This record gives sequence, structure tokens and C-alpha cells, in this order.
Amino acid sequence: MPQKITILQKIFRFLLGIGPGIFAIGYTIGTGSVTSMIVAGSSYGMELLWVLALSCLFSWVLMEAYGRYYLVTGETALFAFRKNLKFGSLIAILIIIGITFGQWNSLIGILGISANAIVETLSLFFPSIKGNEYWWVLATALIVIGAMYTFLWKGNYSIFEKVLLFFVSLMGLSFFFSLFVILPDPAQVIKGFIPSIPEVDGGSGKMLVAAFVGTTMASATFISRPLFIQGKGWKKENLKDQRKDALWAAILIFIISASIMSVAMGAFYHEGKIVNKVLDMVYALEPIAGRFAIGLFFMGTLAAGLSSVFPILMITPLMIADYQQGKLDTSSKQFKILTGIACVIGLAVPIFGANPINAQILTQVFNVFILPVVILGIMILVNRKDLMSEHKAGYMLNIGMGLAFIFACVVSYTGVVAILEKIN
Repeated sequence: MPQKITILQKIFRFLLGIGPGIFAIGYTIGTGSVTSMIVAGSSYGMELLWVLALSCLFSWVLMEAYGRYYLVTGETALFAFRKNLKFGSLIAILIIIGITFGQWNSLIGILGISANAIVETLSLFFPSIKGNEYWWVLATALIVIGAMYTFLWKGNYSIFEKVLLFFVSLMGLSFFFSLFVILPDPAQVIKGFIPSIPEVDGGSGKMLVAAFVGTTMASATFISRPLFIQGKGWKKENLKDQRKDALWAAILIFIISASIMSVAMGAFYHEGKIVNKVLDMVYALEPIAGRFAIGLFFMGTLAAGLSSVFPILMITPLMIADYQQGKLDTSSKQFKILTGIACVIGLAVPIFGANPINAQILTQVFNVFILPVVILGIMILVNRKDLMSEHKAGYMLNIGMGLAFIFACVVSYTGVVAILEKIN
């Protein structure tokens, strides 16, 4: 008699079938994304939902473009830029520098928020922690980053994919279930698809728009996609699998992110409450769901953080190996040294005791500035007949990439204006 497959097993198999899209979700939905969604939902309701929707739509387009290019040509992103574009080496180096700066800055905030979330949760059950939070946060951050580095030292693509699958599944289920704890107003959700930017002093609305795009349309997601497809072992005959993988990744990113924003709106927006601490969200849920809410949202936030820390630590050595030889490298001395440097940099917020939420939103803004270059590069490559033959980009893909490029330029400008307004 055949054994029955449980719902959880079906979900696990479905997510495992997504493949490289798991890394896209891991890069995209970290504590930076969680923070941006909570701040947006609590401050402006669903007013910025349209930004999230456009970001996910264009992310799907760009994942499709980069994935298609690799499967047809066998060339990874930065290797292809260096080989096939005029001034390609310079462009590739600028992309490496830009993405490294943005991702390492994100890592600083992510590790700070994850460590704070753990310590604040522990303090609810062990009051003696109060007054010594700094040392507890630092020790927690050291343990988390040390465990991640140890795993990266010994792992390979298959193991990385399964670890990310676990974190992404835990994160998605936690946040999605939170949506049913505090149900949002459907009218507010629908209204959120109408484009508008909140008018507030200090450029906060513009800053959040840029942060949304910086965390959802992450350049690292697109640049690294060919490498993870290579690690998966997909070939030209997997073009349909790649297309489905990109679509489902974008859909899941939208569903999870929108769920977080909706819960934040329901918990904070109508009460006029302000998010100042990592677990403010949990405290708002506790009267409704009790301490179960603490565990629920804590698991989601921690899983989001760990699912992002893992691939961010890898991104710089992966890009350098991509530029040098067009191969997925996770075992060389260069990989281990650069991931070690990233671990040390990630400890900045815990060491200096900065506010991780403020640090995280600002660092997400910087991620948008290299995005127009990343989009323009792949637009040129997928339209070259000599490289793509009959798989050259058609009208729909070109329209999508063109709109994504315009969107990225507008948001980059918005990010500059927001930063200048905050400084002044």
C-alpha cells in the first residue's frame, strides 16, 4: 500500500523543485526586507504595496533574462560582461564593488537585527538579561556568524540549497500564518496597488520606496542566478524549468513580503504606534495570540535573517570567481578568506551597539544604485543574435527589461533625493 504524502511533505517537495529560486528568495527576503515591510505597513498602511508588486514583477523578468542567457550560452553573468561587452571588464568590476558594498552593508544590519531578536526574546523568559543586552547581543552575533562560517567552510551547492529551503519554508509559514492572526482590511490592500508616495518630512517615504526596491530587486539575485543554475546542473533543455523557477520565486517573494506588510498595518497603523524595536511587532500581536505570537514572529524574523546571511556571505567570492573563470566556486582558499572578511564586517552593529532598524533601512537604499547597470548589461546580451540565436529576447521580455530599467533609474534618483533630504 503506497504511503500517503503529508501536506508539509508536498510543500517541501514543491519548494525543492523551485531550485535556484530558493537562493533568490533567500537574498531578497531578509531582515532588511522584513524591517522595510514592517515600517511601511505600520507607518503608511498598504500605500506602498504597488512598489512591492512592480519590484517583484521586474525581478521575475530579470531572473528569466539572466537564467535564459546562461542556459543558452553557458556563460555566467560577470564572465559574459567581461567577454562580450565594450568596457566589460570595467563594468564587471564596478558591479562587484557596488554589490559588495550594498550586500555587506545589508549584512551589518541583518546580523544586528537577528541577534537583537534572539536576545529580546530570551529576555522575556530570563529577566536577568535586562541591563546586559549589549554583551548578550554581541555573544549571540558571534555564535550565529561563527556557525554560518563553519558551515560555509565545509558545504557545497546541494547542502546550501537544502539549508536555505529549511529557512525559507520556516520564514514563509511563520509570516503567512501571522496574516491570519491579524486580518488586514481588503479595501486597504486593493488601494495599495494605486501608485503614490507618502508625503512626510525628512524623505522617509522616498527612503522606503528606495529601500523596497533595494531589497526586492536585489542586483545580487540576478548576477548570482547563472551560478546557482550551474550548481543545480541545469542545461539548455531546462529552459522551461528555469522559467517556472523564476516565476514562482517572484510570486513567493510578493506573497511573503505583502503578508508582513499587511500584518504590520493591522497591528500598528490604525493604532498610530511607531516601530522602534525589533520585537515591537510581536508585542502588538501578543494580546491577540498570546506568547505563541512571540514564537511565531520570532521564528519568521530569525529565519529571514539566517536565510539572507548565508548567501550574502558568499556573494563577493562568488562574483570574483565568476569574473575570473565563470564557475561556481565554494571551496577555494579565496572563497574561505573573503567569506571570513564578510563575517568580521557583519559584526559592526553588534560591536558598536547601533540601532539595527535604522541601519538596515539605510543600507537597503544603497542596493539600488548599481541596479540600472545590471539591467542594461543583460538587455544588451540577450538581444545579441550571435550569442542567443533563436532564443534572443522577444518583444515581451524587451518591454519588461526596458520598463525595469526605467523603474530602476527613477528609484535610484529617488534614493539620492531621500538621502540628501535626510542629511539636510
